[in-house]
Amino acid sequence: MSRLTVSIDLDASPEEVWACVEDIGSHVEWMEDAVAIRFTSSTTSGVGTTFDCDTAVGPFRLVDHMEITEWDPARAMGVRHVGMVTGSGVFRLEPIDDGHRTRFTWTEELTFPWWMGGPIGAAAARPVLGHIWRRNLVNLQSQVAAAARPVSPPVG
Repeated sequence: MSRLTVSIDLDASPEEVWACVEDIGSHVEWMEDAVAIRFTSSTTSGVGTTFDCDTAVGPFRLVDHMEITEWDPARAMGVRHVGMVTGSGVFRLEPIDDGHRTRFTWTEELTFPWWMGGPIGAAAARPVLGHIWRRNLVNLQSQVAAAARPVSPPVG
């Protein structure tokens, strides 16, 4: 099993950050490794929601079958991976600076199948995934900043 944690401090409250991440379908907008998301449950949010995520990391392409296991608005979203790569992940939102900013922490514990090298493949993938996920968090930071910007009234 490979455990990986990445984190970023965002200039928005946990509620503002949650507004950007609670729409699971929009994760493809900030996750470079998520190509497409297709819901497989009648729900699209909350515990029990299931979906397939087409994932691409370099030459590796797979469909990641996931289920939401934790849903605590403005605090945490947890997921279980039940496809070829198995494991669990969680986004944690922690208020900092009196709640005006948020520490967003993404932790994944993944097990790779034998044909992806098992534990050796997981160890080799760790720095690559860390790099991609840190870029994803920078993308999320841009999305949160854009959502927090006030809309200017039309001129004229």
